[in-house]
Amino acid sequence: MLNDQELLRYSRQILLQHVDIDGQLRLKESRVLIVGLGGLGSPVALYLAAAGVGELHLADFDTVDLTNLQRQIVHDTDSVGQTKVDSAIRRLSAINPEITLVAHRTALDEDSLAAAVAAVDLVLDCSDNFSTREAVNAACVAAGKPLVSGAAIRLEGQLSVFDPCRPDSPCYHCLYGHGSEAELTCSEAGVVGPLVGLVGSLQALEALKLLVGFGEPLVGRLLLIDALGSRFRELRVKRDPGCSVCGPKHA
Repeated sequence: MLNDQELLRYSRQILLQHVDIDGQLRLKESRVLIVGLGGLGSPVALYLAAAGVGELHLADFDTVDLTNLQRQIVHDTDSVGQTKVDSAIRRLSAINPEITLVAHRTALDEDSLAAAVAAVDLVLDCSDNFSTREAVNAACVAAGKPLVSGAAIRLEGQLSVFDPCRPDSPCYHCLYGHGSEAELTCSEAGVVGPLVGLVGSLQALEALKLLVGFGEPLVGRLLLIDALGSRFRELRVKRDPGCSVCGPKHA
């Protein structure tokens, strides 16, 4: 049940017919893994904590650097030198002491990633490299857990939802295959702060929709964001029947 403080804290959200008391209870009982506490993971963690997701599992092996603060808004100047997980825990606990925070401070290998994914209801990939995204996708497919994936670099962002429990849903590998060896990171190509805030906020919104069960999630759709021209474009994405990750031979 929700106590009086929770009813007051989440009252504006509960007023929505798409959420109501039952939806808020579903959020309270939900467990979510956030992989990466940088530019994308910061707004994701802040909004999901504020919304009352009962248990947030925070995964990041990095420490806070001064160059992070331009866009990674869960951290502050006093966090420089701390692990990103500890910095985020301090901030999220101050925002909402009602929730449980589970720390993953070291890099997740295949076994620990599989265990971390199996322990939650939903995963948000907020990492910044292709190999991590591929590993997270494979773990989600194997465990049958929905994945909200976002990316942003320079002035371009993208977002999609992959749900192995939906028969027509593609997975990340269906869309990107083996990726590119020449992929760039934000430290090499740059990125504007509000763009990662926008993509991360949309990731948090997709997570709430999936956890509560309202609206139409971005399954089978790729949202492309052109920050320079303030334009949004949507592409349909089909499942690859021969996908080496989610194809029938690997189901």
